[in-house]
Amino acid sequence: MTSKVLVVEDEPLLLMNIADELVEEGFDVIESPNADHAMVQLASNPEIGVLFTDVDMPGSLDGLALSSIVHKRWPHVIIIVTSGKLSAEKAQLPPDAIFIAKPYAVTELICAINAQLGE
Repeated sequence: MTSKVLVVEDEPLLLMNIADELVEEGFDVIESPNADHAMVQLASNPEIGVLFTDVDMPGSLDGLALSSIVHKRWPHVIIIVTSGKLSAEKAQLPPDAIFIAKPYAVTELICAINAQLGE
C-alpha cells in the first residue's frame, strides 16, 4: 500500500484495536487521539491518503470539522467518518466522504478503504 491511514479516535483501546487490525491487513497506520494531533500529523506526513475519524472527540475540533478541513486542504485524502451517536443523514460530511456507523466490523472499514483506493 502506498498511502498511509490516519486513524483518529479518542478511546485508547479502540484506537489500538483499529490500528492493529489495519496493520495486520498490510496498511501503514498513524494513530491520533484527537483532531488537533491529527492536523499536526497531516501537515507533517504528505503520504497520508486515508483519514478514518470518529466524530465525538475532545479538543478544539470534532471529527466533522476535521473532515471538512481535510477535504479543503488535502483533497486527495479519502475521508471515512464514524460515530455511534450520529447517522449518515445527520452527519454533515464532505463530498465523497464515507460514513460507517458504530459499532462496526473492522472488515467493513477495510472493505471501504480498499474500495476507495481501487484495490
